[in-house]
Amino acid sequence: MASVTYEHVVKEFGTVRAVDDLNFHIEDKEFLVFVGPSGCGKTTALRLLAGLEEITSGEIRIGDRVVNDIAPKDRDIAMVFQSYALYPHMSVYDNMAFSLKLRGTPKQEIKQRVQEAAELLGIQELLERKPRQLSGGQRQRVAVGRAIVRKPKVFLFDEPLSNLDAKLRVETRANISKLHQQLQTTFIYVTHDQVEAMTMASRIAVINKGMLQQLDTPQTLYDFPANMFVAGFIGSPAMNFFPAKLRKDGSKYIVDAGAFSVAIPSEKAGPYKSMDGQSVVLGIRPEDIHNPKFLPPAIHAETIECKVDVIELMGNEIFLYLVAGNNNFVARVDPRTDYKVGDKVQVAFNMDKFHLFDPGTEKAIR
Repeated sequence: MASVTYEHVVKEFGTVRAVDDLNFHIEDKEFLVFVGPSGCGKTTALRLLAGLEEITSGEIRIGDRVVNDIAPKDRDIAMVFQSYALYPHMSVYDNMAFSLKLRGTPKQEIKQRVQEAAELLGIQELLERKPRQLSGGQRQRVAVGRAIVRKPKVFLFDEPLSNLDAKLRVETRANISKLHQQLQTTFIYVTHDQVEAMTMASRIAVINKGMLQQLDTPQTLYDFPANMFVAGFIGSPAMNFFPAKLRKDGSKYIVDAGAFSVAIPSEKAGPYKSMDGQSVVLGIRPEDIHNPKFLPPAIHAETIECKVDVIELMGNEIFLYLVAGNNNFVARVDPRTDYKVGDKVQVAFNMDKFHLFDPGTEKAIR
């Protein structure tokens, strides 16, 4: 078992800086997820840790050992790839045992480790099959089993669920979370899917353009995003943003978005009292916009008028795509809502859950 530390790590490919000054610590036995859009540098950060890419500058430590110049096979890590990378001519047993055979592990120990891993993953009956005889989910479990038998200090997962269908992804991510609890080993996992990140991670590192945007627990990222990128990336559908100005109206502080205005609850107005007349960006999540008929109890609701553009019926909820002036936004409302496309309607913003951002820096205004 081991912690992992990135200390001012930079990776450049020619003139392109793929990883830009990553500087953070991953605790022993933690489940940390790198999340971000395609091309943001998250996989490169993982490959630097694995030793599959060379660091331009900075240090990576596994435990107390700097691994910059240590060969991948000597770093005591195991990696699960998106492509599974199973040998097609070998049985499941031989695929799982292969790395141990290369290390000269005694046959009886290999058998014991493979059997233990197969039992943990529920693939005991598949050990004699070839990869072509397996489903995608079974192949993924074999790839994970091949990593488990090595008993590494750190497990690395590079978008391992990307090739699975939606139902199997849900099932497999639950299995990986359970596996982490059973093995009590450090897991580092890369995905572009923020739902995977939110449901699996003990902490999430949000990366964009090679730079760490925020590192925190899933709930803190959701409730207190550091900037507009994190706010828009974490949560599905994404947070709505409205260009606006702050103004004082008597004792109230108003966020004026042009087509509509909403008042800040008095107990939350403190941080904004010196910002009268300043431009801001108002952020509010779709789940915090309600049909006024079905408001949650005891919230500070501000009602606005808008037009219904598109309706998506989800069964347990309805997604409304709405227009107010030049602003297009999304609301997740009660399934009893009976709005129709083209209707002029009212929706209520829960102002206990609003966010304000600086339009210049895009940082959250606390």
